Amino acid sequence: MSRRFLLLPLLLLSSSALAGQPGAIVNARIHTLDPEQSLAGAMAWNAEGSIVYLGDAEGLAAEHPELAAVDAGGRTILPGLIDAHGHVMGLGFARLQADLTGADSIDEVIGRLREHARQLPEGAWLTGRGWDQTLWPGQAFPTAADLDAAFPERPVWLVRVDGHAGWANSAALEAATRELSGDWQPQGGDIRRDEGGEPEGVLIDTAMRFVEETVPAPNRAVRERAFDLALAEMSRFGVTGVHDMGVSLENFRMFRERDRAGRLPVRITAFADGDEAMLDWLCENGRHSGERLKARSVKFYADGALGSRGAALLADYSDDPGNSGLLFLSDEDMQAQVDRALGCGLQLGIHAIGDAANRQVIDAVASGQERHAGNPGRHRIEHVQIIHPDDIPRLAENDIVASMQPIHATSDMRWAGERLGEERLEGAYAWATMLEHGIHLALGSDFPVEPVNPWLGIHAAVTRQRDGLPPGGWRPQEALPLEQALRGFTVDAARAGFAEREVGSLAIGKQADFIVVDADPFEAEASELADIEVLRTVVGGETVFELSDLR
Repeated sequence: MSRRFLLLPLLLLSSSALAGQPGAIVNARIHTLDPEQSLAGAMAWNAEGSIVYLGDAEGLAAEHPELAAVDAGGRTILPGLIDAHGHVMGLGFARLQADLTGADSIDEVIGRLREHARQLPEGAWLTGRGWDQTLWPGQAFPTAADLDAAFPERPVWLVRVDGHAGWANSAALEAATRELSGDWQPQGGDIRRDEGGEPEGVLIDTAMRFVEETVPAPNRAVRERAFDLALAEMSRFGVTGVHDMGVSLENFRMFRERDRAGRLPVRITAFADGDEAMLDWLCENGRHSGERLKARSVKFYADGALGSRGAALLADYSDDPGNSGLLFLSDEDMQAQVDRALGCGLQLGIHAIGDAANRQVIDAVASGQERHAGNPGRHRIEHVQIIHPDDIPRLAENDIVASMQPIHATSDMRWAGERLGEERLEGAYAWATMLEHGIHLALGSDFPVEPVNPWLGIHAAVTRQRDGLPPGGWRPQEALPLEQALRGFTVDAARAGFAEREVGSLAIGKQADFIVVDADPFEAEASELADIEVLRTVVGGETVFELSDLR
């Protein structure tokens, strides 16, 4: 099969499935993920995009003779994939910046930056994302001096792959909104300094804001372009829905304009960006439910990331004695944030990676739910990467969803043992253990930290391998069966976004959100899951991406 693909303009739809028109497909192997009817060979939907038929071709012809069905050629159809944790505008902006993902040395970073800088006007900030010091010889954090020789005057600001650390050159440090020298540190952040108390160039977590606030904000045209790039990439990989973590009021309004104009090819469940203007708007106006845009949730942060040693641990890092990570808020301030959101009737999605952060969040949610019994619940911890075994049952007791990203395990397995020590790995990336305790899982990618392609995450969930390594998988006892991995990106993700009646599986009355793929995952070898290709993405009966013509 040819790997050449055509990205259709987002409003130019396939002639076989036009927006606002009914449609049908036959000669397909449809895995519905609905226990009432797990397999079908034909499907039809009405002008509103709702499924009206699932069965065989003969039944379709008898019930809907007016429909001209598309022949799928025996290909496999699955429910549209829902990424339960992504960053839509972060993805779009990453595509407009220097891409540093996978760079294996500082020299390679500099080379990519030089190439990107050629297209920038003189004096403009040079921004990029994706550097990862764990890929470099020595694995040490970089410094401003590493950038200054190549960029002595142009400000440079580079965000780490996990989004939890930034690397600045001297020009960017000088532009910071606060003097960075001395021995002070912000709550939940770390300014790395030399022995003389001068900033070295890396700012971790909340310290990043001192430079980020000086980077010129993108105008509306740039934001629109970034949004288009993100939407196209999601559609390309079969993502029909995303839980967008950390949406500003400005971006929510842009999303809403697109939704009202019928120009959203992906369903977006927006989580407000912390205790900011978007949370104020939700508390004042209530939950928003548009055609393809919903907002009823808020994203908070409890700690940083493991790769930059900002994840908050109950004991010191095994490879960094004296450092146990960073809690962003005191217990009292976390409780206050939780109580405010619950009082507004909102769902929580709280970033917690280290075991100390997860414990803090569980404590706050459990306490808050006692005082806000009328809140709809389904509160979530985002990532839950390292959790003390004693706290796992507490997730189930408090009906907290574990929103996890399987590909993080296969990215972090190279050094997670060094950071944590063997004992703490018992509660690390523990998907199977979560299920054994009756905890609801919702799976995602955390793009642009990781690639958008959900099949990489499904492969990681099933194999716990990267490029076939390690043999048998890393801590394979925590691997998921294929069906459970798929449910995490469909049915269970839909539930985590209060959308299980509309999407997540293919059933009569639900939306015709589906993908056509080039291989049946239930018949493929586990090692082949990462190579599955999406041929067509359909949202509400509307074709939003097409790799090959099915006619």
